[in-house]
Amino acid sequence: MSKVDFTGRVVVITGAGGGLGRTYAHEIAKRGGAVVANDLGGNVDGENPSPSMADKVVSDIVEGGGRAVASYDSVTTVNGAQAIIDKALSAFGRVDAVINNAGTLNNDWFEDVPETIRDGLWSTHLGGTWNVTQAAWPHMKKAKYGRVLITSSGAGMFGNQTQAAYGAAKAGSTGLMNVLAQEGKPHNILVNVLLPNAASRMGEKMKPEEMAPAAKYLADIGNAVTPPFITGLAVYLVSEQCSSTHELYSALGGRLARAFIGVTEGWLGPIDAPPSADDVAAHIEEIRDTTKGFHIPSSLLDEMRIVSEQYAKKLRG
Repeated sequence: MSKVDFTGRVVVITGAGGGLGRTYAHEIAKRGGAVVANDLGGNVDGENPSPSMADKVVSDIVEGGGRAVASYDSVTTVNGAQAIIDKALSAFGRVDAVINNAGTLNNDWFEDVPETIRDGLWSTHLGGTWNVTQAAWPHMKKAKYGRVLITSSGAGMFGNQTQAAYGAAKAGSTGLMNVLAQEGKPHNILVNVLLPNAASRMGEKMKPEEMAPAAKYLADIGNAVTPPFITGLAVYLVSEQCSSTHELYSALGGRLARAFIGVTEGWLGPIDAPPSADDVAAHIEEIRDTTKGFHIPSSLLDEMRIVSEQYAKKLRG
């Protein structure tokens, strides 16, 4: 297997000033890539922006012999996202990969989340991912090459109390990946999702009552929840060596795994009359049963194919 190498490649990383983004930037630069380290600065609530965080990452990379430039634009606006990509083009002449890592966090119980907090989380996580990827997309299509990594979360895919707005944005980002992976594949643009779990400034925003049940597990996992344990997977997924697309990857406590959305074999009801609520009640265990296997549709059209083949098989007896 060839070594993961970024020589000649340019990678845009949002939220690169600290935590996971910073480790991504350093690792890609170490492997020969040019990096645009984007970070608005400030705290995890998105307040008090400052260029110092992005500048520090860039200065450390350059002092180490790497190539990097800083960007302080906000991912939450179309103009800001375009400026981020323009920085890559003006500094390095191309953009080969985007890691959508920028994020804010503000946790509260569902009924207590104000509209301003909700909209802020959505505009950063989902809107920011949309904006930056859309700005880079035409350049990747023209080059017939691209890698896009979308940061989702277990809070969105599996749920986590007090994170309704955050989880909704992260689940939406996965939905965006599902479409972009299909649209990008003919142009050699590969798009995947990362579900990272790392101790960081954002993790400090978790409520004490939410962290208490996790304390035992965190004690067992130990140091494996720090950002470096996530970095290798993220860096691989935006490398030329990566060939997968339309997939979700979880990194938690030293374990790397593929996550997926699937459908059970289900219950094949009659197709000459719609099932009633009573029919559903009678067959709900068959509908829910995962022991008979499952399917992982690659698209809505592919799920139609799966169902069509199931009925064809049933008719054949």
